[in-house]
Amino acid sequence: MHHLLWPACALALMTAACDNAGTVRITSTSSGKEAGVLKVVDTLQCPQTQGVLTRKGSARADGTTCVYSGPRGSEVTLHLVSLNGGSVQDALKVFENRLSADLPEALAEARADEDRARAEADRAQADAARAEADAERAGADAERAAADAAADSAHISAPGMRIDAQGDKATVRLPGMRIDADGDRANIKIGGITIRADDKSGQVNVRSTDEVVSIDAHDNTARIRTSAPGEAVRATFLMTADQSSTTGWRVVGYEARGPSGGPIVVATVRGKDRNENRVFEAAKALVTLNVGD
Repeated sequence: MHHLLWPACALALMTAACDNAGTVRITSTSSGKEAGVLKVVDTLQCPQTQGVLTRKGSARADGTTCVYSGPRGSEVTLHLVSLNGGSVQDALKVFENRLSADLPEALAEARADEDRARAEADRAQADAARAEADAERAGADAERAAADAAADSAHISAPGMRIDAQGDKATVRLPGMRIDADGDRANIKIGGITIRADDKSGQVNVRSTDEVVSIDAHDNTARIRTSAPGEAVRATFLMTADQSSTTGWRVVGYEARGPSGGPIVVATVRGKDRNENRVFEAAKALVTLNVGD
């Protein structure tokens, strides 16, 4: 019956990753109205101060870059990026790769976990092939497993609620909520939000009508990506580490917005403390100042 803990864990993911090594907090708000049209700009607005940020020197003469300093040695750089016919995904990948390189130990751990996940997937495919070859034996095992599972099952039904659990599988139906758990995987639907979680790979994907959130959480690091639907670009990236990197940074990320054809405005953030919410809010405000919300 431990799989019935999925609903609590899923709800906890809206505020923190289900991870004993630390927490990653996500806050999302929506007015319920369609987002406004983002402006096309050819030069950046770089005020002297923005929230906790203070501009370092003057903006570049071409109006495409300005640099800010924040508390505890944090840094924010505002970029005006022309796509020049390229894709938004390729442009943002350049920033993600550059920022991830500032947390080399966390990046190495994340890549090692990805390699292990791929290896597990390969082994799973090999196991599936063997299972298919041993169909008759698998059928006999399935019959015995079904008999064993029948003895380890629970069914709860009440007005507006139904819970069915059998072995490693569980389904929960509540008003506005649907949960399907099978071993290490679970699909959860809460209103307009869909959560898909895989405990083995440490991946959690959250989708809603307003935003798509992808979380890769590991023992000592977490990577979070968000994007909003629609033609305009509204995307964020965040990578954190439990311990400071050899580079001195502990959290990196970006806020990016702009028309789909560009130019887009990207604010990159580097911080030495995992709790840099005010810095990220100020970086977001700089992007909003330039292209709108």
